[in-house]
Amino acid sequence: MYKGPRATREFCDAFRPPDGAEVVLCPPYVSLPAAVESGHAVFAQNVHWADEGAYTGEISPTMLLELGVAGAIVGHSERRQYFGETDESVARRTVAALEHGLRVIACVGESLEERESGEMELVLRVQIEAIGEAAGAHERLVVAYEPVWAIGTGRTATPEQAREAHAFIKGLLDVPVLYGGSVKPDNAAELLSQDGVDGALVGGASLEVESFTAICQAATAVP
Repeated sequence: MYKGPRATREFCDAFRPPDGAEVVLCPPYVSLPAAVESGHAVFAQNVHWADEGAYTGEISPTMLLELGVAGAIVGHSERRQYFGETDESVARRTVAALEHGLRVIACVGESLEERESGEMELVLRVQIEAIGEAAGAHERLVVAYEPVWAIGTGRTATPEQAREAHAFIKGLLDVPVLYGGSVKPDNAAELLSQDGVDGALVGGASLEVESFTAICQAATAVP
């Protein structure tokens, strides 16, 4: 929940994706038009499963399409943690978005307690199977692995931990998998060079043009 329309326009005017990097920007709802007008590829931070109805505060796939938005994030860890998002609702949002022609970044990940108790694979399996059974390995679907314990904490999964989790996810659903968890310019290259890590879902480090550009440049350097 950063950058209103004015700040979004300023960011978009200053940001130039490096050649060879596929980049999408995911601003808040009120800033979507400003981002779309900039010419950058734009995703929303969430999307509802219904085209319309008594769902105050939600945004439908058709509304996003009317704005020129190309896709949406669903099931972000903060939506799960603070707003009661469930595996079922994430699956419903995913299917609706895909059916309307949107691209989807569906987020999964375990908490610190779940990892330390040895439940990482169980948690990821349940989350991935909910998405996979509903949508399958759709060509417009990407999964983002977010170790919840590494988001906003300054902690980052080691390259080995990221590689292990991504391999497990790909064994359940054959789609590209992004890593999201305190990705920064100084760790992006190592994380993105791991087998099975197909890109990054960048949080706080995306708020400044310089740091986000550096992460995008790191992605282009990966063989």
